[in-house]
Amino acid sequence: MEQKSKVLVVEDDDGIRQSLFETLGALGFAVGESRSGEEALSRLPMTDYDAVLLDINMPGMGGMEACRRISQAYPGLPIIMLTVREDEDDKVRALDLGADDYVTKPFQVRELTARLRSAIRRAKTPTRSSAPVFSIGDICLDAVRHRVEKQGEEIHLTPKEFDVLHHLMANAGRPVPHQRLLSSIWGPEYGEEREYLRVLVNQLRKKLEDDASHPAYILTDSYIGYRFRDE
Repeated sequence: MEQKSKVLVVEDDDGIRQSLFETLGALGFAVGESRSGEEALSRLPMTDYDAVLLDINMPGMGGMEACRRISQAYPGLPIIMLTVREDEDDKVRALDLGADDYVTKPFQVRELTARLRSAIRRAKTPTRSSAPVFSIGDICLDAVRHRVEKQGEEIHLTPKEFDVLHHLMANAGRPVPHQRLLSSIWGPEYGEEREYLRVLVNQLRKKLEDDASHPAYILTDSYIGYRFRDE
């Protein structure tokens, strides 16, 4: 029998927490519960969890500080943040503090479970960032040969286009904030020049997507950044 993925739900709202416990349990997860960041930190050493579902707005320690402490104490443990749609700055901050992904309230169960399964799968496979070759769908990027192919045919990219694509594919499935992407490609003094990214991403979509106006690979996370689709 396949072992169930273990998820710790950290949510102070009793109704939401109970709903998540029942829903995720019915979908095949083994679910633990915590009412606060403090309680989550005390529970984590007791069970080998595969992921943490963490509410961003909680009394006491709060979701941000809990995220920071969990990511430091348990590197590699996926943290999915539950946020409200308007708090875009909070989403970016959570990602910078170590969150793997986020889901906005109100959320669809299908989206939530897809994000959870994707994060758990990534955590259990070798890290992409050290891999010389990334292959997702019809796109293959060879970092050593500095070559990109689609369905076996080489796609000619500029150096910056290649760097952006490499960074996105190395973090496939995860949202990469604009500031992080800019500083990774251009240097730490960059972070606000979003037009650079818009131009490069548009060019990449024209070269890689079947329909650049409806991209299947390079996706936009509104107000946050970009993500390359997961496998």
